[in-house]
Amino acid sequence: MITDHLVGRISPEGNTRQLSGKPKLLFLACYFPPMQAISAVRTGNMARHLARLGWKVTVVTPHGYVWRNVEDSEKISKELDAGGINRILTNHQWRCLEPDHLKCWNQSVGWVAGGICRTIARRFGIDRHIGWIKEAERACSILSPKDVDVILASGSPFVAFRLARNLSDRLRRPYVLDYRDPWTNNHYATRPPRPANVREEASLLQGCAAVTIVSPSWGADLDRRYGVGAKLHVVTSGYDPSEMAAVKPYDFGHSAIVNTGNFHLPNQSVASFLAALKHLKESFSEASEKWYFHYYGGQGDHVREQADRFGLNDRIVLHGRVSRREALSAVKGANLAVVISSVYDQSSLKDKGIVPGKIFEAIGLGTPVLLIAPHGNDATALMTSTGLVKSFTGSDTQGMVSLLKDVIRGQAPQPKNIEICSWATISRNLDVILRGVVARDRSRLDMRGVEPGCNPR
Repeated sequence: MITDHLVGRISPEGNTRQLSGKPKLLFLACYFPPMQAISAVRTGNMARHLARLGWKVTVVTPHGYVWRNVEDSEKISKELDAGGINRILTNHQWRCLEPDHLKCWNQSVGWVAGGICRTIARRFGIDRHIGWIKEAERACSILSPKDVDVILASGSPFVAFRLARNLSDRLRRPYVLDYRDPWTNNHYATRPPRPANVREEASLLQGCAAVTIVSPSWGADLDRRYGVGAKLHVVTSGYDPSEMAAVKPYDFGHSAIVNTGNFHLPNQSVASFLAALKHLKESFSEASEKWYFHYYGGQGDHVREQADRFGLNDRIVLHGRVSRREALSAVKGANLAVVISSVYDQSSLKDKGIVPGKIFEAIGLGTPVLLIAPHGNDATALMTSTGLVKSFTGSDTQGMVSLLKDVIRGQAPQPKNIEICSWATISRNLDVILRGVVARDRSRLDMRGVEPGCNPR
């Protein structure tokens, strides 16, 4: 049973006391702007909105030069500086363990050597970002207890959680764990978790002051396995109103159905949706309004293969990898955005907890969403009140076709209270959680007769 503490019903009254001065947050975020990924969108919004709520935010993150895909580093640096967000930029060793995201020698001999390293790392359960933790600890050696009130670590990568505890031990400050994905019960894992990782996760959860997680089902699963209890809070992802307001819609010149990002196969195959598009094509004559499905992302081969299978090559447009700005412009200009959580009608608790970050951006842009997800999924429960999200199981072809016809005829769903998915709203819950952690820690120090900012022995 999911209790109130799992659905973000947090009241500031009674949970915190007034904190003097700006509370100081040390934010460990391996994925962070200007790195171009949906994971960096979440951490970037956390930092920006907490700073607006009065926090002094210092982010520990790799330097932009380590990433393969970055977006306008200079502009983002200026924006972060203007928002009062400090960064401690680090190096990242052993980049060959994550060649898709990190710059490394990944051709000819380098590809072979990197492959051997990755095989060894998988065999022994070594995190692909292990090369970041020592660099981050070294960079944080300049910090003292007076520089930090609370440590927040976002995972994955889950070495960030280990780093949080190490810094907590040194600085004598509480740490909070933010789960963007499950760790040892990951929905995409192909093998059972290593016992050592399960023990480490249990130890880290026991020692932390609070835990945030992106969906109620994932929270319930974590609580069931580790008994996290009242420390656990749901903090979903969201959209930044100011960013969405600045997006210019792309003019497709026809009814456009858009999907952006990557597919985690086989759970998120585009096949179920293309089956619906095949029926749509057969239901509309050539004289009808023109419509096309546009895919923006790096898995064009998968889309092309399925388009061949369903005879849809004349209705598919592949754009490849594009900048975040271009992807958002496409979603805003689209008549319908497609988001695939899972194509399976029935699935486990951890699969029901998948709430793709891109769904929040579509809502923030005012674009209707066709969501493919299992029965009882969290995304539908969380988004229904926005008026924009219509959910279907992967086998409900006729339901999808009905929505597609309505959208093409100009009868699209209309937005209602979309502000519930805004970071302006969500960050207030996170603010209360973190201030509560700081207040409890200061009360503990007061009881021991230790001045805040000192390092008690």
